[in-house]
Amino acid sequence: MKILLLGALVAGTISVAAQAKSEATGEISYPKGSIGYEALMRGDNARAISQIITSEQVSKHDPAKLLNLGRAYARMGMTEQAAGYFKAAMQVRESVELVLADGRVMDSKVAARAAYANLQRRVATR
Repeated sequence: MKILLLGALVAGTISVAAQAKSEATGEISYPKGSIGYEALMRGDNARAISQIITSEQVSKHDPAKLLNLGRAYARMGMTEQAAGYFKAAMQVRESVELVLADGRVMDSKVAARAAYANLQRRVATR
């Protein structure tokens, strides 16, 4: 199982590719901007979505890509789209280990389930 850094996913919400200790942009194992890490960390959800969707360097089935798209859509209140991306991340054939923005390492399917459950709780409390 390979380890990928994700970031804005799961610490009460989802973070995206976590930043390694020093010079990393937070998209370790990914081309800069391809999973929207910096934009998500700045709260620029529309830019994150644009970067992620237009990146052809990362598979459309990559769990980090799917989770970060879900996170960005969830932050924008677009819960149906967010849920769709979280569900897609749960269904990816091979799970990977993701390093979250808070430094925790988590299996991508576990992270996707947590993100989806968090989204469902938020929707239910509206």
